[in-house]
Amino acid sequence: MTYTHTLSRLARRLALPLSLAAGLAASGATMAQQKEDIVIGGSIPMSGVFAFAGVGIHAGIGDYVKMINEEGGIDGHKLRYVAEDTAYKVDASVAAFKKITSQDKVHLYYGDSTGFSKTINPELDRMGSILMTGASFATEINNPEKFPAQFLVGPDYTEMFGILLRHIANEKPGAKVAFVYSDTEFGRDPIDESRAAAKALGLNVTAEIMTAPGSVDVSTEVLKLRRARPDYTIFHGYVLAPIPEFISQGKQMGLTSRYMGTFWTMDNSTVMQMGENADGFMGVMPFRYYYDEEGDSPMLDKIRKMRPEYQSTAYTQGFLAAMLLTEAAKRTLEADKPLNAVNLKAGLQSIQDFDTGGLIGVPVSVKGNSLPVGRIYQADYSQKKMVPVSDWIVLD
Repeated sequence: MTYTHTLSRLARRLALPLSLAAGLAASGATMAQQKEDIVIGGSIPMSGVFAFAGVGIHAGIGDYVKMINEEGGIDGHKLRYVAEDTAYKVDASVAAFKKITSQDKVHLYYGDSTGFSKTINPELDRMGSILMTGASFATEINNPEKFPAQFLVGPDYTEMFGILLRHIANEKPGAKVAFVYSDTEFGRDPIDESRAAAKALGLNVTAEIMTAPGSVDVSTEVLKLRRARPDYTIFHGYVLAPIPEFISQGKQMGLTSRYMGTFWTMDNSTVMQMGENADGFMGVMPFRYYYDEEGDSPMLDKIRKMRPEYQSTAYTQGFLAAMLLTEAAKRTLEADKPLNAVNLKAGLQSIQDFDTGGLIGVPVSVKGNSLPVGRIYQADYSQKKMVPVSDWIVLD
């Protein structure tokens, strides 16, 4: 009995350290399997003058992060989205960036404006650890040498004009075109290069009219437009005002111009605010609209299941931004390279003939710092919808 008891006690004493060792080994294995989060930071304008877009952008990024995490993340890494409201102010955006990057190891970032993108660029270069995109489509940023750690989620503003002009040249060769733009950096951005592009396409730019941003009294400018008698008028540098007033006064003066806009004017809800003057309004859109059921679009199907109510084009832009940032990280990890700015940008630029799940109707390739693709949509006011009137146009 004594012998048995002694063996039993000895076995128990031996078992304790063995159990402890096994537990520590299991814990170590679990810790090894738990890979660090990949953090997407965001300077997001959820209040202020750009909140109409910022709220949608925020939701789009958040939904994509949630979807990827529910699918298991990327190579064992979960995504984590950390955002701060900036009210669309550059100093607040910079403060948000510094706060987020000081509290988390951030490799991916979304910025709220051209001003922020230009201001933070030297810091991105210094850090060498972050790939950034954002709400800007500024032509200046579409330069991999000057902005090596940034990219645009779509065509730059000059490329948007190029898509519009190509459509015009196909629809009416030799047409007369007017450019109407705001007296802002945003408004002036594509004008010089687009003048040359129009000439190369055989189009005649018969008027270039600059207004104060959001100006209401445009009677003098409409008289200039009447004298020019353009077949097409392209508005840029505005969200809505003064476009409806131009169209209304132009109709009263007998103008038969077709009116066009660029991305930030082209959300369905924005165009429909023009009322009956919206009918026939056209513009360039890099993405499919939320309600678009043409072709195979599994990603739009997923979005509609997550959010049964209409989502703006700003939502889609945020969603696609998160998709492209994540794809860059995925390709970097697959290449067994560290997540730094150089490797992440190389991963991004390796994107060729990429399927966005139908958010864009053709496979896309990163060229320079942009995705130079878009389609012309036209307002059908009776349906209260933007409908496609061109094929997808991809610039060389």
